[in-house]
Amino acid sequence: MTSFNAITPEKLLRLLGTPKAPAILDVRDTDDFDADPYLLPASRRRDHENVEAWAAEFRDRNVVCLCQHGGKLSEGVAAWLRLAGAAAEILDGGLDAWRAAGLPLIPVSILPGANASGATVWVTRARPKIDRIACPWLIRRFIDPGASFLFVTPQEVDGVAERFGATPFDVEGVFWSHREEECTFDTMVKEFRLELPALHHLSRIVRGADTNRPDLEPQAAGLLAISLGLSRMYADDIEQLDAGMLCYDALYRWARDATQEKHDWVSHGAKRS
Repeated sequence: MTSFNAITPEKLLRLLGTPKAPAILDVRDTDDFDADPYLLPASRRRDHENVEAWAAEFRDRNVVCLCQHGGKLSEGVAAWLRLAGAAAEILDGGLDAWRAAGLPLIPVSILPGANASGATVWVTRARPKIDRIACPWLIRRFIDPGASFLFVTPQEVDGVAERFGATPFDVEGVFWSHREEECTFDTMVKEFRLELPALHHLSRIVRGADTNRPDLEPQAAGLLAISLGLSRMYADDIEQLDAGMLCYDALYRWARDATQEKHDWVSHGAKRS
């Protein structure tokens, strides 16, 4: 029987990748997690046994809790969260229902390690243009909403990665970077197994803009222009990232929902006789 405080996998998928997506908490026990080491996009692990200690962190937030089958663990945690002031639902049918619907799951083995607060830290070259804004957008919307990004001088990326426990990206000689004709955004979409048509479409746009191949998608030239404009508007890389997030939010929603919509100017003035 479906809980009245439940959200279907299909409805949750529609919220993923958007600024208003709920916090997604995986509260499976250790045995279930070890037997099925995959995570929903943008989800984070939380210990159901200590929910009383951390529930207040989610006060006034929208939350979706999931366990393996959508039963007692997610129901109990969601109830505690509502008691603490959150708007908490469970994922109907849990991880099993998500998988049965053929929706993306991220292998835990590919995820970078987290810091003491449970968030990932990434490092790349300063003065970003395209890939170094697109990849942080992808990570925050589909992998780790709390991820931090460090922008440093190119020659110091490796050293900062080592000393600060950060994962380097979009530099030569690292795992998360360009591969042959594809850009770092392509690499992340593939390695994280984000098999969503809108993301694959967005990948082609990013690749065209980032590798000087505007013929790949009509929108690539426009993305390049916007990206170069943003890089000149902002001297602070973090401010530029914050502004660029809106650009990629809009491109993703267009690629998902509006590629067939056209626009033309139509006069609504009174016709003269």
